[in-house]
Amino acid sequence: MGAGTICLVFGWSHEVAIHGIGRAGDPLAPSMMSAIDQTTQTFVKRTAYCSLVVAVLVMALKYVAYYVTGSVALYSDALESIANILTALAVLLAIRYSASPADKRHPFGHHKAEYFAAVFEGVLIIVAALLVLEAAWSAVQTPREIQQPTLGLAINIGAAAINSIWAWFLITRGTLWRSPALHADGWHLVTDVVTSVGVVVGLVIATASGWSLLDPILAAAVALNILWQGYHIVRKSLSSLLDEAAPPETVDKVKDAIRAHGAGAVEAHDIRTRVAGPTVFVEFHLVVPGTMTVQAAHVICDRLEAAISEAVDGARTVIHVEPEDKAKRHHADDGVRL
Repeated sequence: MGAGTICLVFGWSHEVAIHGIGRAGDPLAPSMMSAIDQTTQTFVKRTAYCSLVVAVLVMALKYVAYYVTGSVALYSDALESIANILTALAVLLAIRYSASPADKRHPFGHHKAEYFAAVFEGVLIIVAALLVLEAAWSAVQTPREIQQPTLGLAINIGAAAINSIWAWFLITRGTLWRSPALHADGWHLVTDVVTSVGVVVGLVIATASGWSLLDPILAAAVALNILWQGYHIVRKSLSSLLDEAAPPETVDKVKDAIRAHGAGAVEAHDIRTRVAGPTVFVEFHLVVPGTMTVQAAHVICDRLEAAISEAVDGARTVIHVEPEDKAKRHHADDGVRL
């Protein structure tokens, strides 16, 4: 059983372990939620290690394909795989650091470390694309005949198949585990697969037609696609580093939880969210009757925190209690009337 297969089994088992409990309909105790969080971090780390192994394997295959053919497109494909190894290392280091518990200097944890890895990965994708363009231009100036195209194609198709399976695994599990670094790594591999497909098509046409210029032209076209993917990853990661709000559907879940469990309060307003890795930070002002005791208000807050945590995985909620004269009778979309 290969490294990729082992990691797929790890991920599948982990999904069943977590979501099997959820489907039973039983609420999870805090201790069980903590255990699940630790289990998630363990599997994220294992996946990051496997990504490094897969990246080295794929790079070796692609370099062999380039060596036997002399194709500039295959050279470009192998060059991008070096970036895969570097980014896999960056992702591994970032995930290990982001899993560190909160401390005095970082009381909200180290979750954003993964976004730095994602930015670094996006930059490397852009650099790889520029190197591909440079190699393609060089090949246009001095065209070369492709050697042993059938063998090179077979090797490259095998490498692309491995990358396709692993990219799917990283994207799905990165979303499931709310790991931006794994998710970005998966999309990085998607660009690698697109590159490989373009290279295969180019080599087939170039070999059949004898038009050697098609090899570098197609490599340049693929490089432009890689540039776009790199830009997309960098833009999304930078937005998250700037405390991007949770998706609208997540905010709606928070509001629904407040409506369903906010009995006794007057309203909630100034609802704010931000996402940091797997954690969703939620804060809002809760208006209660002026005659309500602190203890009664605290009971409502505890109930709301538990409801929001159940509705939104990884939620950390902070509630500021205010008297009734602070109510916003005509608040915008950032409030809930109870």
